[in-house]
Amino acid sequence: MKLQDTLLKELTEAAGVSGAEDEVRKLILNEIKDHVSDIRIDSMGNILAVKKGTGASSLRVMLAAHMDEVGFMVTGIDNDGLLQIRAVGGVDNRILPALRVHVGKKRLPGVIQWKPIHLSYHDRDVKKIDNLRVDIGAGSKGAAEGKVSIGDRVTFAAETIELSETVIRGKAFDDRAGCARLIEHCKGEPFPFDLLIAFTVQEEVGLRGASVLGESLKPDVAIVLESTACHEVPQDEKEPDITTVTKLGHGPAISYKDNSAIGHPGLVSHFRTTAEKHGIPHQFRSPQYAGGTDGGAIHKSIGGIPTVVVSLPCRYLHTPYSILNLEDYANGVRLVHHALMELEPKHLER
Repeated sequence: MKLQDTLLKELTEAAGVSGAEDEVRKLILNEIKDHVSDIRIDSMGNILAVKKGTGASSLRVMLAAHMDEVGFMVTGIDNDGLLQIRAVGGVDNRILPALRVHVGKKRLPGVIQWKPIHLSYHDRDVKKIDNLRVDIGAGSKGAAEGKVSIGDRVTFAAETIELSETVIRGKAFDDRAGCARLIEHCKGEPFPFDLLIAFTVQEEVGLRGASVLGESLKPDVAIVLESTACHEVPQDEKEPDITTVTKLGHGPAISYKDNSAIGHPGLVSHFRTTAEKHGIPHQFRSPQYAGGTDGGAIHKSIGGIPTVVVSLPCRYLHTPYSILNLEDYANGVRLVHHALMELEPKHLER
C-alpha cells in the first residue's frame, strides 16, 4: 500500500475537529456512494448506510468508526490579535508551544505562541492552554476579527508522509485509519448479512455520535474500528510499565477492556480464533490503558449490544506526528473481513 495519493492520506489531512466533521464527511460520502445504499446523515451528523449482503444470514451487524479528531476551538480574540483557544478532546498541553496550526475552514496558518528559551530558561512549568494563544499575524483585534470567528475550529497543521515502506507519520490516524478501513469494507465483497455502516461524530468529546446508533440501527452486534496508543520509548523507572499496551508492527489489537467497555467474550474469542486460523498477526490491547471508544456508548444501547473493538497501534496519539504501520493497517482489514465472513449467532452467546 503506497501512501501518495491514497484515501488514507486525504482523510488524515482533512480537517475534522469534533462537531465540525464536514470536510471528512464529504470525502467519505464520495467514496462510499456507489457501494452502499440507504445513505443518510442523522441529526448528530453521523453517516449511516447499508452494504447489502448475500442474504445467507439474518444477523444485523454494525461496523463503526469515528470521523472526528482532537483539536481546538477559538473562544476569544485579544486586543493584539492573538486568538484564545480551548481544547476539543484530549490534548496534552506539553506538546503545544510553537506548534503550527490551521484556523477555520479557510485554514489560516497560525502558530501557538511561546516564550523563547532565552527569556524562559528558569521557567520550565507546562503552560495551561488558558495561557496560550494562536498567532495568525493579525496585529490587532480588528484585523483578526476580519478573518476569524468565535467557534472556529483549530487543527494541527501536519502532512501525512512516508517514513519507510511500511511506516507513515501524520495527524488524525485516530480515527481516520478506522474510517479508511471501514470504507474498504464498504467497497469489498458482500458479507452473508446486510452490513450496517456508521461513521460517527464527536467521539473525542464523549462518544456522543455513537450514543444514538443503537436506537437508530438496532444491530445485533457491533464492531468498532479504532486506533489506539503504543508506548515503546524509554520511560522514567518511577512510572508504571505500560509498554505492553500495544506494539507497532505486531498487528491489530483486540480489546479485552478499556475504561468505557469490556469486550464481549464471545466476540473477543471469535476474533482471536479467526486471526489464528488465517495466520493474521494480532495482539491484545492491555486493559491497563484507560482510553475509551465508541464501543462504550454502543454496548449499553437499547437492551445491550455485543460489542468488540479492533484497533490499530499508533505511536504519539493525539499529536500532529502520530506514527502508524501500514502492515498493521492491512492486517486489520484482513482480520475484520474474515471474522465477519465467519460470524455466526453462536459467537454472540455469553
